[in-house]
Amino acid sequence: MISRLESAAGTRRALLDAAAELLDAGGPDAVTLREVGARAGVSRNAPYRHFADKEMLLTAVAAESWDRVAAALQAIGATQAAPPARLRCALAAIVELGRERPHLYRMMFAVPDSDPGAVVRAASRAQDEFLSIVAAVTGEADARHYGALLLTSAHGIAGMELSGHLTREKWGTTAEDLIATLVAMTASQHPAGSAEPA
Repeated sequence: MISRLESAAGTRRALLDAAAELLDAGGPDAVTLREVGARAGVSRNAPYRHFADKEMLLTAVAAESWDRVAAALQAIGATQAAPPARLRCALAAIVELGRERPHLYRMMFAVPDSDPGAVVRAASRAQDEFLSIVAAVTGEADARHYGALLLTSAHGIAGMELSGHLTREKWGTTAEDLIATLVAMTASQHPAGSAEPA
């Protein structure tokens, strides 16, 4: 027999999945609690028992997405690839998320009015995983400085792509080329951290 707690967790999971699908398909305007509930196959009032409003639901979707980014970065950091290769993969993963799920990507970097710190808190673990990857190239002392530079650069690359402003025709380069340049520049400043792993 399914307990009430398991049933509530299952409903919440279905609502989050439905909201993410609607967000991917049509952006934030496509997400309404009524449509989310219908897609999740729950009663009309069920979404309101889990989320006070649409913004709280979308904030939860964004927070959960940051958890998935953190897990992906942790997996990248655990590979046996050389530190610069891990860093290149981490930056590429961020840009790829922007490409594959642009509406979600924008939500992840938005600041919700109801809880401005919610997404920052959710992103903290992902940022820590990213800093570990950076530190393997730069050393701990320089990791935060270079981590901020690299992450903001990746976000800028993703944003330029999403807006259609980063094109080979205009700039003669690609997101992948820019990521490779960023990693090469960072590694060249820290040759000791760029060696193959033992």
